[in-house]
Amino acid sequence: MTKKSFQQKLKQLQQQHEKLLKRPNRQQQQGNGIFDRYEFPVLTAEHSPLFWRYDFNHADNPHLLTRLGINCVFNVGAMEWNGNIVLMTRTEGWDRKSFFAVAESRNGVDGFRYWDYPVQMPDYEPQETNLYDMRLVRHEDGWIYGLFCAERHDDSKPGDLSAAIARCGIARTRDLVKWQRLDDLKTAGSLHQRNCVLHPEFVNGKYAFYTRPMADFAATGTGDGIGWGLCDDIEHAIVDREQIVDRRYYHTLKEGKNGLGPAPIKTNKGWLHLAHGVRNTAAGMRYVLYMFLCDLKNPAKVIKSPGGYFMAPEGGERVGDVSNVVFSNGWVARANGDVLIYYGSSDTRTHVATSTVDKLLDYVLNTPEDGMRSRICVEQRCRLIRKNLSH
Repeated sequence: MTKKSFQQKLKQLQQQHEKLLKRPNRQQQQGNGIFDRYEFPVLTAEHSPLFWRYDFNHADNPHLLTRLGINCVFNVGAMEWNGNIVLMTRTEGWDRKSFFAVAESRNGVDGFRYWDYPVQMPDYEPQETNLYDMRLVRHEDGWIYGLFCAERHDDSKPGDLSAAIARCGIARTRDLVKWQRLDDLKTAGSLHQRNCVLHPEFVNGKYAFYTRPMADFAATGTGDGIGWGLCDDIEHAIVDREQIVDRRYYHTLKEGKNGLGPAPIKTNKGWLHLAHGVRNTAAGMRYVLYMFLCDLKNPAKVIKSPGGYFMAPEGGERVGDVSNVVFSNGWVARANGDVLIYYGSSDTRTHVATSTVDKLLDYVLNTPEDGMRSRICVEQRCRLIRKNLSH
């Protein structure tokens, strides 16, 4: 390719990329009244900067080939930042390695642009292979914390290249650029910890963690549910005692496993939680999102848990690297009561849904709990039918 052709092709790529970044996003017309989905994902592999993927030097890359490809962008942490919305993305290269990078938008539903450089997260130990799924928490101690899965090979099984150990990595920052790596979270009862979340406030003067103890890295049915524990020192976080606050149950959406999503939203009715539940199907594991509410004074006490899922994959969301999955580890409650809910679909792309604190509380407080048996679920529905037909 001549240098002139090279420049023409590069200009065309840049124009197409800019068009994608400026594409407006619109609410879908039909919703469920609880939240609104949007027409387009907010982030995909194609949203990543061209200068991350291509070498722009004609002498070194005369055919303008992709040098370091991006496979997918999903499972983002989220927070407000100087009046804008930032997402701490799980960005995965063609090499399967995930890394953290910040994308920013003025309104939180479109116009996201990556910061120039990905996060250069310090190592905790050389054995770490993959870091992903960061929960961002602005804690009352003044720091911004990131909790994420820090994965490495399980060397106790040298012949099994799929054997892994998941630990909860912890880092903190003031500016989302420079990060101080702290000790990984240690818990007394489990080798594996991921989907861990830091509570945004002190509880009895201690740091509080939501955990997900598992006896196996990936298998369903090896953990009791979402845990809770306290620790004195965030720099060397040790939870000596975990209690399960949200258990798995047979023939429910969280039969296989469950884990907390982002840090809870504080409301006047309690701490509002978003979590994921997993069940096995003939086609593989199905991930959905569900909600529950915890007591304001005792955040380890669930006071309301609506039955069924809050969100399940629909349409094109069901197709991707790991199909039939929605997963969230980031949401933002704004001062005006609006809530932006970010979710990954099928481990491939990132979407947004919008709601309000009032709507979400209405949903959680007034939706019947899971009847746990077909007969009881039918009775619940019949009561609703009679109520509607009596008017």
